[in-house]
Amino acid sequence: MHIRRLLAPPAAAGVVVLALAAPAGAHVTITPDTTAAGAYAVLTVSVPHGCEGSPTRKVAIQIPEEILAVTPTRNALWQAAKEKEQLAEPVTDAHGNEITERDAVVVYTTRKPLPDGYRDAFELSVQLPDAEGETLAFPAIQTCTRGETAWTEVAAEGQDPHALEHPAPTVTITAAEGEGHEEAAEGETEPSTGSEGSGTLGAVGLGAGVLGLLAGGAALVQVRRRG
Repeated sequence: MHIRRLLAPPAAAGVVVLALAAPAGAHVTITPDTTAAGAYAVLTVSVPHGCEGSPTRKVAIQIPEEILAVTPTRNALWQAAKEKEQLAEPVTDAHGNEITERDAVVVYTTRKPLPDGYRDAFELSVQLPDAEGETLAFPAIQTCTRGETAWTEVAAEGQDPHALEHPAPTVTITAAEGEGHEEAAEGETEPSTGSEGSGTLGAVGLGAGVLGLLAGGAALVQVRRRG
């Protein structure tokens, strides 16, 4: 079954959870190496369990609509594939190229299922949208040898996300890196480079050198006269 049929929208009254449920607290999670708006990030999706004892053989991760492209990291034990979808309207990227489709789903499958009680992780390289404060959901379908679990629940406004039984992994965008640095720089005193001091010391040294040469020349004249 295609992942689109498994993912329930946040506004739905119920959540699609098929077959066996995973132990409470042992969620599929996502950890970004950065959450800065507009930054390139590596997202690590962790799968720490099976489906109530059944080994995991496939993990399908839906990519938020705000992200157009994703680069999955190869995993020696898994095959990675991307599913694309057509955009309602073409968009232009930062290089001026017209984009008509995006990476919608990343699917990892394996011939040697991950045993229950063992953890594996999948890395996805993406560019985060320039949307500070926005939370992006990455619903995931975990398919096991027997049954599957849909990690697709998204907390409604005001709802405690920890109360969800099968929460979708999420990433909350923070302020762009480097923001505010310019203001801080304006209030700082420009550090001294020592150029004025160096020039003064150089002039003093040069003057001392000239005096030394003159003194040496006078002494040499005196010696020659005595001779």
